[in-house]
Amino acid sequence: MKFENKQLLIFDLDGTLINSALDLALSVNKMLEQIGKETFSEETIHDWVGNGALTLVSRALSGSRTINENLDDIFVQKALDIFLNHYRNNLCNATLPYPHVIHTLDTLKNQYTFAIITNKPFAFVEPILKSLEMDGLFKLILGGDSLSQKKPHPMPLIYATEKLGVSIENSVMIGDSKNDILAANACGMHSVGVTYGYNYGEDIGVHKPSVIINDFSELLQIL
Repeated sequence: MKFENKQLLIFDLDGTLINSALDLALSVNKMLEQIGKETFSEETIHDWVGNGALTLVSRALSGSRTINENLDDIFVQKALDIFLNHYRNNLCNATLPYPHVIHTLDTLKNQYTFAIITNKPFAFVEPILKSLEMDGLFKLILGGDSLSQKKPHPMPLIYATEKLGVSIENSVMIGDSKNDILAANACGMHSVGVTYGYNYGEDIGVHKPSVIINDFSELLQIL
């Protein structure tokens, strides 16, 4: 499939543009150590990423992707604050763009408007982009706490198209997880699923993206 008449490219961040799993895992384990809980491997924590900081911390406290319903809210908030503090100070120790991301964005930037819609807290996005010299490319950035709903709800995608004055039909959502694809499907937007990110071990094709790619540079073939 080759897209036609597209104007706006909306990107997820973690697992799509950047590999931040190691820095997230280190901060999760620092939090767990500080509160006297068992730590986990990077691979285990990798499977918990993608639904925002609160969900990541809740999964870490549960020791499972399935969150323990009996977790104390005050305890979770304390752990979240500890995690956010560690992560705030260690955003880009090991985080890097995925292969071919920079070249592909540079190739496309004069033809399309770029936006980022992530479930990561908004305050962390710009510092990461600046550290990786990717700032200035994106006309709009929405974090998981920017609106009252986050992906997989379609609200952030609809908000972005309205804010940037581009129709749903002329926009594409590009992401690595079912949250990205479900959000796009819910508002009738075309989507691209990448296979290399954080989709919890699931085949991204299960959620029916318009196109599936294995390497970010493949965008150049479909746009």
